[in-house]
Amino acid sequence: MWDTIAAIATGEGLGAIGIIRVSGADALTVAERVFVEGSGRRVGSFENRKLYYGALTDTSGGVLDHCLCTVSRAPHSYTGEDTAEFQCHGSPVLLRAALDVLFHAGARQALAGEFTKRAFLNGKLDLVQAEAVIDLIHAETAQAAKNAAGQLGGAVSGKTDAVYDGLADILAHFHAELDYPDEDIEPFYLAEYRSALAGHLADLDALLATCRRGQILTRGVLTAILGCPNVGKSSLLNALLGYERAIVTDLPGTTRDTLEERVLVGDTLLRLTDTAGMRETADTVERIGVERAVRAGGEAELVLAVFDGARALEDADLQVIETAKGAPQAIAVISKTDLPQVLDETQIRAQFDHVVHLSATTGAGLEALEEMVSTLYADASIPAGQVLTNERQIDAARRAAAHLREVLEALDLGVTPDAVLTELEGAMTALGELTGRTVREDVVSRIFERFCVGK
Repeated sequence: MWDTIAAIATGEGLGAIGIIRVSGADALTVAERVFVEGSGRRVGSFENRKLYYGALTDTSGGVLDHCLCTVSRAPHSYTGEDTAEFQCHGSPVLLRAALDVLFHAGARQALAGEFTKRAFLNGKLDLVQAEAVIDLIHAETAQAAKNAAGQLGGAVSGKTDAVYDGLADILAHFHAELDYPDEDIEPFYLAEYRSALAGHLADLDALLATCRRGQILTRGVLTAILGCPNVGKSSLLNALLGYERAIVTDLPGTTRDTLEERVLVGDTLLRLTDTAGMRETADTVERIGVERAVRAGGEAELVLAVFDGARALEDADLQVIETAKGAPQAIAVISKTDLPQVLDETQIRAQFDHVVHLSATTGAGLEALEEMVSTLYADASIPAGQVLTNERQIDAARRAAAHLREVLEALDLGVTPDAVLTELEGAMTALGELTGRTVREDVVSRIFERFCVGK
């Protein structure tokens, strides 16, 4: 694990700049074998975090590129090891050639996530912060990126560490009195800690309350567009995407299967599913499409129920209303507002808390829909970074909270301190798994397998 590794740290394809990262005990020696600084200084004498201009050479001493090199010595680096980075021109061919030269000089290819894994193992990051790195890389919205940056800065870890340290103090007091009875140690009465324990549980419950927000930030909102044939569902999808993803015609039943796309509506990522028009039909293929539409509506977190403003409600519209009512959130979209309006909205407004008027042709009403979605899913009350964003974190926090509830219940029942403190130790173990203090090696491996090479 502690040999010297190297990888291209920038994305594939052409770019102005391409970065190659080297880390390990021999990182500076490896860099010195391939980099010649303009004034003749050796890499080993470079100052930390200062850029030096020079030539990156091949195995025969020929110049591959004129580039910049910077070094960071342990422990003051991302990985906690000696590191070197080369800022080269962004030719993929050049970067691969440079990487081969580094391998020849003594480095090996870094595995996916190996730089960040070393940062974790060297105590530079905890597991929540390490997972925030990959969340930041994969962020699809500004809010998701802001939350990941907050986690990387320790917003979640700070809260859970405060709980962990508080529980550790209680255990330390108990064992100190038990192990050193002759010392002048203040008597241990677990009941005196009840208020503090209740406060720790409240902190964990508040963190767990962010789970839904975290899922929205990382996965988006599963959204189904429902409606009768020809009411404007596919036109709405195309308008939200900004290009023609779905075929739109005047013929009913054009869409016969579900179409799935991801789109940013305001600050909220929607995982949109356009569905077949809901109606009774003898056509076997279309009927399967209708069944899939109903299923998509039943699975959706948000339904955009589309109604044609240029015609009156029909029986099939009532099926749309019934399906939409089963979703956690639903918005009625009155479409085709650029045409003369015929629709009586009384029944729709009686069933939907949120109604918006929209023309996919002119774009009128799209901004109102964005604002409505933001109202439903934006939550400014949760500070950026203080959101649990994956099932591993959520599971660990839930188990820690469950153990603390057992502690408080046992206190109320008068259970002996040694039995109660077993539950308290369980809470500490779960919190340790959250940040990586007590996590198993196989869990660590699974986490870093999600990373890209070079990070």
